[in-house]
Amino acid sequence: MGTADVYVDFARRQARGVSPSYERLAYAVARDDDLLALLDSLPPPTRQPNLLFGVVRLLGGPVDDPAAFHDFTVARWPAVEAQMRRRLTQTNEAGRCAVLLPVLAALPQPLALLEVGASAGLCLYPDRYAYRYDGGPTVGDGEPLLDCATAGLTPPRTRPEVVWRAGLDLSPLDVTDAADVAWLDALIWPEQEHRRARLAAAAAVAAADPPLLVRGDLVDDLPALAASAPSEATLVVFHTAVLYHVPAPRRSVLVDLVRGLPGHWVANEGPDILRHDALPPPPDDTLHNVLALDGRPLAWTRPHGQGMTWFG
Repeated sequence: MGTADVYVDFARRQARGVSPSYERLAYAVARDDDLLALLDSLPPPTRQPNLLFGVVRLLGGPVDDPAAFHDFTVARWPAVEAQMRRRLTQTNEAGRCAVLLPVLAALPQPLALLEVGASAGLCLYPDRYAYRYDGGPTVGDGEPLLDCATAGLTPPRTRPEVVWRAGLDLSPLDVTDAADVAWLDALIWPEQEHRRARLAAAAAVAAADPPLLVRGDLVDDLPALAASAPSEATLVVFHTAVLYHVPAPRRSVLVDLVRGLPGHWVANEGPDILRHDALPPPPDDTLHNVLALDGRPLAWTRPHGQGMTWFG
């Protein structure tokens, strides 16, 4: 897709019904020749809406008024461009643990979790968060409390037992570093104060018991990190909404690699990013990922863990 098409798709499939500000802004950028020309000077993976909007928010710019956004971004383009070239959309949404929990809780316990593309590692604590499926009983205790709507699923009743947790990332973030937390906050969409509160609660959990976060490549450095997991635990290598950053040939190498590791592989990626045969139709035309265990697709999931539809 061209850059304008990417922004229209973002408005229609991701922001619609979720963030009126970003829906309006994305449509405006798609019609803005000045901004499109500036964006087209960047490498294609760097032109994405979440990255542009997050950088402008980080720099103190407005995202609630398309005209003011245009003026700020054009006037401050050198600073905006510099940030977009050096940063990734490292959205570290702890809410995604709600769609991972049904798989993780059913595996042989205890678990050794290894997240590829871990950002600050907030998804490495599925055993510490509380969950509520379809407004029912709470699973676990503490904060944050993660709500998830489901279809076709009997919700899990227990949390997994995690005895080792590690993450691999090209540029891991530190929840004890104010600048890193500011970037995570900038990536949260304007109206979503519940996600901002969730970030603060999850960051407090991680800061109290920091995970092992390793700076490295998801292919080259994965075997050594996996080998350091305790042998008495079930190794689970997982990733969620990460592989769109990775060129397709490299994704194939990762898939072959992780299939050869002991333990299990949990993927939660877009159906156009990690392809599966014979998927049922998604529930609607909003953006969904596919949750899969060892390459077998299990469910459609919403990007921030707010819902999932289990396959029959």
